[in-house]
Amino acid sequence: MKLLPLAKRLNEVQESATVALAQRASALKRQGIDILAFGVGQPDFPTPDYILTAARDALQKSSHYTDVRGVLELRQAISEESKKRRGGISHRPDEIVVSVGAKHALFNLALALYDPGDEVIIPAPYWVSYPEQVRLVGAQPVIVPTLDQDNFILRPAALEQAITPRTKALILCTPSNPTGAAYTPSDLKALADVAKRHAFWIIVDEIYSQLVYDGFKQQSLLEVAPELKERLIIIDGVSKAYAMTGWRIGWMLGPQAIAKACDTIQGQATTNPATIAQYAAIAALNGDPVVIDAMRQQFEKRRTVLIEGINQIPGLCARMPDGAFYAFVDVRKLLGKRSGSTLLSDDMAVSEWLLDKARCAAVPGTPFGAPGFIRFSYATSIDTIEEGLRRIQSAVSELM
Repeated sequence: MKLLPLAKRLNEVQESATVALAQRASALKRQGIDILAFGVGQPDFPTPDYILTAARDALQKSSHYTDVRGVLELRQAISEESKKRRGGISHRPDEIVVSVGAKHALFNLALALYDPGDEVIIPAPYWVSYPEQVRLVGAQPVIVPTLDQDNFILRPAALEQAITPRTKALILCTPSNPTGAAYTPSDLKALADVAKRHAFWIIVDEIYSQLVYDGFKQQSLLEVAPELKERLIIIDGVSKAYAMTGWRIGWMLGPQAIAKACDTIQGQATTNPATIAQYAAIAALNGDPVVIDAMRQQFEKRRTVLIEGINQIPGLCARMPDGAFYAFVDVRKLLGKRSGSTLLSDDMAVSEWLLDKARCAAVPGTPFGAPGFIRFSYATSIDTIEEGLRRIQSAVSELM
């Protein structure tokens, strides 16, 4: 019997490059091949013990449904924690929706905000899911390239030029996945000045905002331009800062009407996030922030080792990231070279070659909107980073 066709919207969506690479690397590992993973972005630290204790206690407390948007106690904790980190500007619990990770929160927003024909401005390089979620609901991502020499920061003139009468939203990520670049308060102020002259939603993904280095002054757009609060939506969660990626707890903070819309959508999709994970997240937010700082310090050391090592390999170079845990490596000087019968024609080919030749899994830049680059995650041990650098150096030396 002939299979019935799938929904046409799938023709517009690409598979996640990070997930695809992780699956291939995992398949090679299952074959007994020693693969060093620099691909998927998640902390390699265990979830802190006090959070695990709270989860165990919650098992005795409740395993039933909660409010769709999350238990009130968690939304209160999010409200208080956000107020401390964002200049004393608060969101009420009814302006917060807790979802199954930050990605789910972003997808709720796509369904709530974008109609077919709408345009959503996304600076490149971008996290791979931003444009795909826009396309899934029939809207159009408007990709605005940024420059390596500008630290991959969206400039006001470029934003102004991208705005049209169909612009519905702007999506920013700071610190950035994949580049690690972060927007300074003056960078944000300049973009806010443009946004004030136009009517569109502003979505700022701040999931990495607690992981910044070298004394970087991290401020939220909410703090820099509080007058935009009524059309500003912040995405955050516990995944990165608390080493809780698998717990799947993220959230949005925004105007009450948007929160209500996301609550309605989520109620027809997943209902509430896992109850036990919610109570674990409460413990995370109410715990001692020294836990975050300890991980942040380790990431900072690893970042330095990786970037300095990359920049000593002929043909490769990378900027020192401001935050997150990614190095965005320029491999354009390798393009056109051969390794045996393999032509390194683009960053996709270089990424595959590094996996096969150096047994190092990293993600090509093309799916992030940045051909000629490769993203390496330094959310792994210094020993792994140093061995990876040795393998990459050995592989690249055969090309030069």
